[in-house]
Amino acid sequence: MNFQKLAPVNTSEQLLDLAFSKARRKNKAKKLEGERLEIFQKKECSKLDIVKDNLTDRMQKILTDFPSFDSLNNFYNKLVRLTLDYAKLKQSLGAVNWAVSRVRLLHKDYVRKIAKTEEVSKVTSFSKEFYGRISSIVKQINSNLHFLESARRMMRTYPDVKEMFTVCIYGFPNVGKTTLLNQLTTSKGKVAEYAFTTKSINSGFFELQGVKIQVFDVPGTLGRPTKKNNIELQADLVVNELADCIIYVIDLTESCGYSIESQERLLKKIRNKNTLIYISKSDLLPEEISFKQPHYGVTEIKEKIVSLASDWEPKKNLKSTEDS
Repeated sequence: MNFQKLAPVNTSEQLLDLAFSKARRKNKAKKLEGERLEIFQKKECSKLDIVKDNLTDRMQKILTDFPSFDSLNNFYNKLVRLTLDYAKLKQSLGAVNWAVSRVRLLHKDYVRKIAKTEEVSKVTSFSKEFYGRISSIVKQINSNLHFLESARRMMRTYPDVKEMFTVCIYGFPNVGKTTLLNQLTTSKGKVAEYAFTTKSINSGFFELQGVKIQVFDVPGTLGRPTKKNNIELQADLVVNELADCIIYVIDLTESCGYSIESQERLLKKIRNKNTLIYISKSDLLPEEISFKQPHYGVTEIKEKIVSLASDWEPKKNLKSTEDS
């Protein structure tokens, strides 16, 4: 799923300004003929219609844009719960749905009141009441709208997972995982000389011999069995749910801030049989340091991945939770 398409969520003030300004513009251009009271009633009801339609359409779009979490696959469901307050997300969407219903009910009630009154002053009074009450409703959900906007920004960082052979670049923070992603693919991930530069999942693709491969650069992990933070848990999620192959990046210079021994301990914990070792920063290695386990350069890694991908079959965990 491509979360990049999620549209920005307006604040309550923005929603109300957009609705009221549209009503003013429409009614300036509209000319009606008939008795004074009847003209006034039609104009006010028209303004109420415009305000209601504008507000409910925009709020309904928020509900439509956000995915149905019951239909998301296992990977995205777990990622949502790792990166967002899931209960608050559901509560905020429920609040927007409540506001849509309340605005529609109030509109129906006040249009009926305006149509039945025989006094111009009452028409004005009912209109002001309607605007005041719907403004109050929309303002009540302002904190929910703010939360949904922050959730949208987070969800826009989610990778667009394709159903194809998947590689996970894994290792300690600052060992050079994102640099390797940039070398393997056309991606331009952010690289910096401090730990936990990657705080979300970067993705890229490469194609070799007609085979297309997706590659995920995950946040660094410290290899702790317990007390992992949510950034580290994102890395484990990709490894456990998506990875057909793991490229384990090891920094023998220890400039990442972690010893060779600790990096080797984490390597031993990886259970994926298709694990390839890549030594980063090799140009900075002293001559006396060597690594006995099999390891590969970028070109060799690409060729081995393509070979592994020839027997690839789709994973069940990419299906929606409704299907599973």
